[in-house]
Amino acid sequence: MAQTVATNLIGPGGRFYADPQPGPDEVKFRQDNSSAAYYTSPYYLTHKNQVQRIPPRHSDAPVKLEDFLPPEIMNAISAAGKITFHSVGDTGAAKVNRSQTAATAIGHETAVADAMVADIANGAASPPAFFFHLGDVIYNFGEAQYYYDQFYEPFRAYDRPIFAIPGNHDGMVFGQGSSAPQVPTLDAFLANFCASAPGPSPDSGGLMRSVMTQSGVYFTLDAPFISIIGVYSNVLDTGGGVISSQGGHFPIVDDQLDFLKSELTRLKPMRKAGERAVVLAVHHPPLSADAKHGGSTGLQNDIDACCKAAGLWPDILLSGHAHLYQRFTRTLPDGTETPYIVAGCGGFAATASKQLPKAPITVGDHRLEINPIVAFGYLTVETDARTISVTFKTADGHSVVVRDSVAVDLTKGKILPAGQWPAVPQKATPASSQAKTPATHQRSGKQKSKAAKRRRSKLTR
Repeated sequence: MAQTVATNLIGPGGRFYADPQPGPDEVKFRQDNSSAAYYTSPYYLTHKNQVQRIPPRHSDAPVKLEDFLPPEIMNAISAAGKITFHSVGDTGAAKVNRSQTAATAIGHETAVADAMVADIANGAASPPAFFFHLGDVIYNFGEAQYYYDQFYEPFRAYDRPIFAIPGNHDGMVFGQGSSAPQVPTLDAFLANFCASAPGPSPDSGGLMRSVMTQSGVYFTLDAPFISIIGVYSNVLDTGGGVISSQGGHFPIVDDQLDFLKSELTRLKPMRKAGERAVVLAVHHPPLSADAKHGGSTGLQNDIDACCKAAGLWPDILLSGHAHLYQRFTRTLPDGTETPYIVAGCGGFAATASKQLPKAPITVGDHRLEINPIVAFGYLTVETDARTISVTFKTADGHSVVVRDSVAVDLTKGKILPAGQWPAVPQKATPASSQAKTPATHQRSGKQKSKAAKRRRSKLTR
């Protein structure tokens, strides 16, 4: 299925976000990405339990949404008095095992991507303004040759900016020798999300989506009514997230701690004045009950220390990494209730949770509100700076189903009771009502080549 975009957005600086004529969903990879050989490479085997260097940022200034969207979209957000955006992690489509076909792997990601496209195209009064990706854009290793299959092609019709923090797979590296990686960590991520100027990507296969110009792999996105602070939690797979040296335990700098404290301090007056919500995004979850990826105590301790120093905690914490949906409520000593949401369910390898009793389950200062949902889907976040809501929808290519939602009264720091928050509907728009193109149709190589030339020409104007 492909959603045809009638009129494409053109952002400041000539930025393009969707291909003018998005073809049908593909059913095979251009580049085989099982990466089995990489997992046995000398460099990966030697360094798989070690963190990688954090690339320096090229600017300390926050990223501003107005630099990516045209004035008419920004004016519409202001007129609506609220902003809506998408978020999810772990979208990269890659074969999970020998028994799964490439078409199945691709189908999981494209079902989610196509549903998100439909959210924008359905004529809602406040459609999503952007997508904030929670990491693991690419599997199994974040190399340039996988970006077409796993990012540009699935999101070719998504006509909005896509911001991202890297996940562990985006930063993993390998090499034929044990002393040096074949490519530097995050090399392709930097080229596609942290470029110095907008323009075509060499990794897009000719599809028309401008590279992003984020200030680095950790950054703050300032948008109307909300700021999203994204931090990079490095490359460990099962060892938890790491954003600092943790007192000298890891050989990386503590720049992200200084950044997080500084950004929370900067945003505190605006948050206290009721001008914006503050969301923290990190790939590895501080809290998780899945069977493979547990929570990260060291990461949570670092976040808490920064929040305490700044005197401001996020209104919501979003994470990925665990391939399912989970929602916790963390209660701070002053009674503030903060949703901690894990949404690593964007398309790769849905993974069961631990065996759990029926939720809610309280452990210390946090409570698992519902039993984890093992299904592919995505989040829609909406805020007017007085309340913020998060809705989780599953998408399987046939229907889009709302499975959970939560809202927070930002004036009180309390989750709104069910009686004050609209009941969760059971069904949303069936995928069958969206425009479809036969998935088996493939454009010829000659057609693709001509189309690629036209798109590159337009991008460089």
